[in-house]
Amino acid sequence: MTKRFDAIVVGARCAGSPTAMLLARKGYRVLVVDRASFPGDTVSTHILHPLGAGALARWGLLDRLTAGGCPPMHSYAFDFGPITLVGAPGTRDAPLAYCPRRTILDKLLVDAAAESGAEVRESFSVDAVLIEDGRAVGIKGRSKQGGSITERAEVTVGADGRGSLVAGAVGPPDYDEKPVLLVAYYTYWSGLPMSGRFENYVRDKRGFAAAPTHDGLTMVIVGWPYAAFDDFRSDIEGNYLKTLELAPAFAERLHDARREARFVGAAVPNYFRKPYGPGWALVGDAGYNRDFITGQGIMDAFHDAELCAVALDKAFSGAQRFDVAMSEYQRLRDARVKPMYEFTCQLATLEPPPPEMQQLFGAIHGNRRAMDDFARMNAGTISPAEFFAPDNVNAMTAAA
Repeated sequence: MTKRFDAIVVGARCAGSPTAMLLARKGYRVLVVDRASFPGDTVSTHILHPLGAGALARWGLLDRLTAGGCPPMHSYAFDFGPITLVGAPGTRDAPLAYCPRRTILDKLLVDAAAESGAEVRESFSVDAVLIEDGRAVGIKGRSKQGGSITERAEVTVGADGRGSLVAGAVGPPDYDEKPVLLVAYYTYWSGLPMSGRFENYVRDKRGFAAAPTHDGLTMVIVGWPYAAFDDFRSDIEGNYLKTLELAPAFAERLHDARREARFVGAAVPNYFRKPYGPGWALVGDAGYNRDFITGQGIMDAFHDAELCAVALDKAFSGAQRFDVAMSEYQRLRDARVKPMYEFTCQLATLEPPPPEMQQLFGAIHGNRRAMDDFARMNAGTISPAEFFAPDNVNAMTAAA
């Protein structure tokens, strides 16, 4: 007889495993599946902003990440050429950021889901989401050993990324869509010390960032406008290095470093999807995606997992109807990320800051509190709406 789960989570990375873990910790029967096996890599900015690290701490998992040798980042630097703004991105409770390799972070999360009581099936390919009378009721798939397997659940959760099979099956409406804006390539370097800082370099139509990661390596990512994708791809290494030369001091530091991996590139769309419907829910990139220039993806996935798990708990326990609980999940998700979504899409054009923005940067340069707030805004610790509120801008300008 087929076992029935409360929830089946499709996708076991930064959105899926935490969702499964949090539901299992509440005593629900959870199955989480992924076509990958872990540890396994994936395309990622790697950036875990302080509030994302705070989520790991709440779950009792941050010590595991730091014990694995992931170096902390205590400050963010934004080099605009004429001036550089340096600030602390976190809060007293969550002061530090990290740049973990996904081979390590995702394995940590998968293990935590299993330890919490969720059934984890790696190397499991989902062939179809089962739909009956307009409602998602489970999945049909196969393990690497072969043979078709059907599993049923009260709710099927899509945590399977931008190309979500779950989203494709249930057809949620998209909204607030924006085109692909940026293309980026990254790789890893040894012999490039970072001194606990996440460095960002902004130039006209170009940008790059660098952050320390596991094994003494530094991840360096370079971005160009998507319209120039073909030009970049014609000579990836040459154009990558040419972009770094726009910051001569950084290029000099890179001179004695060694590239330790191939170049990995990506360009992503910007969208929201309705994250729930009869028998299904979406978390992480399956339900909302924004350009990677602000590195919000891992943190957003963690927040989604917490919000969705709370909503599903209310629905499973009978405290609220499913549609009421999940409507609140969507409202809270959108309210939290909408200002950052707009800010991110603006940054991703790689247009030079307008004159009024350059004047603001000049005003806050050297103002410790204002530069900290600028770093926190870019880290998602405070909202861009709060930072750019007229009263706050006036106060920062007056302080100059």
